[in-house]
Amino acid sequence: MNITQVLEKKIDESKQGERLSIVDNPKGSKKMYIESYGCQMNFSDSEIVASILTKEGFSTTQDINEADLVFVNTCSIREKAELTVRKRLEFYNSIKKDKNPGMIVGVLGCMAERLKEKFLEEEKLVDLVIGPDAYRDLPNLLKQVDDGRKAVNVFLSKEETYADISPVRLGGNGVTAFVSITRGCDNMCTFCVVPFTRGRERSRNPESIVNECKQLIKDGYKEVTLLGQNVDSYLWYGGGAKKDFKKATKDAQENSVSFANLLEMVAEVGSKLRIRFSTSNPQDMTLDVIQVMKKYNNICNYIHLPVQSGSDRILSKMNRGYTRGKYITLIDNIKNTIPDCSISMDMITGFCSETEQDHQETLSLMDYVKYEYGYMFKYSERPNTTAERKFEDDIPNDVKQRRLAEIIEKQQVHSLLHMKEKIGETFEVLVEGTSKKSEEKLYGRTTHNSAVVFPKENYKKGDYVMVEIEECTSATLLGKAI
Repeated sequence: MNITQVLEKKIDESKQGERLSIVDNPKGSKKMYIESYGCQMNFSDSEIVASILTKEGFSTTQDINEADLVFVNTCSIREKAELTVRKRLEFYNSIKKDKNPGMIVGVLGCMAERLKEKFLEEEKLVDLVIGPDAYRDLPNLLKQVDDGRKAVNVFLSKEETYADISPVRLGGNGVTAFVSITRGCDNMCTFCVVPFTRGRERSRNPESIVNECKQLIKDGYKEVTLLGQNVDSYLWYGGGAKKDFKKATKDAQENSVSFANLLEMVAEVGSKLRIRFSTSNPQDMTLDVIQVMKKYNNICNYIHLPVQSGSDRILSKMNRGYTRGKYITLIDNIKNTIPDCSISMDMITGFCSETEQDHQETLSLMDYVKYEYGYMFKYSERPNTTAERKFEDDIPNDVKQRRLAEIIEKQQVHSLLHMKEKIGETFEVLVEGTSKKSEEKLYGRTTHNSAVVFPKENYKKGDYVMVEIEECTSATLLGKAI
């Protein structure tokens, strides 16, 4: 296996499906099994679904053979994710056929909206299909299935944010939690299916967000990640879509809450609650967000800032809303304000008509920024996107693969460089659990989102521990508590 294959495997493993942990429900004996794939929003949505179904008498199980209801929560961003989920559905149906004929199989989320007819009618892989804005309808849909009918609801809402639903925290470590602040996206990048599968952008009531964070502290959580397809475009003025802001009253506009305002409100919830956010869009990130990050020690010095390409021509064709120069200015502003801020990225190579010069501009941007790490992909055409309708996917796969290898190898160099710079330094680490490789070692992350492994001694999950870094790999810091 070459270095490219190793790194792609590492990236894939970070995005693998996760099953919800076991939670017993004294109100009923029915059991559900949920697997989530793709972005963090999907994992957050699974917790909302679990909350709704808990009220219907369901407990969770990690044994699919005993499940009354099986869901896969899906992603349509990459073709590989769809292939993975299709294989999972085939596996579910083999169990249903051989061991558990009464089991209900359902699909949640983005892929559900896009492939409803294929799953229900053509391939007959599922009994129930439900889109990301229709989870409240689950009880009714399950009754339809019980009556012998196929059930589907993929309606996309302009208002739904699930602000009043307290997620059942099932998939995490009991230390860190996701808190959704927006749903949907209005940016319409030409390669992206999100606006078509998750609908228009909506911001959640800030009071409900703050209250959820306060409850998480009471429940023992130490870190939250504020989630949205584009957190920087968060805007609340008492309700409605962002596009209607200009129609709002002057008073409503003056009392609106931006993402910078929200970030400060959450930071004030508790000084020991660490805060992260994802994902940022470079066209919407403002200086006041960076200033708030600098002001509060409990806001992590880490920004995931997807760039996708270093070429102005490709950025324009992707409809990203910024140029290479504006992106570099944003990077400079971040570094000047928070010199030790860690920055990661998403990068797509082989987008329609990408030339060798465009590729070299991407590599030179990487040399300028020197990202801590990144998620790097070959472009795969997604149905119904602008790119699929208007552009030709004209870059041969071997060229895409070669360019991806060069991007990954360069990122490997930069990641290792950042890790080596941390040797001899001491960082506060929030312990998230036991190391996968040794029961005698703990695992946690720094404010920069760097993974740290160190001897357990008397420390435990949820502790803040000062760790001196002694050595590293390209992905992990190794040290000792001091």
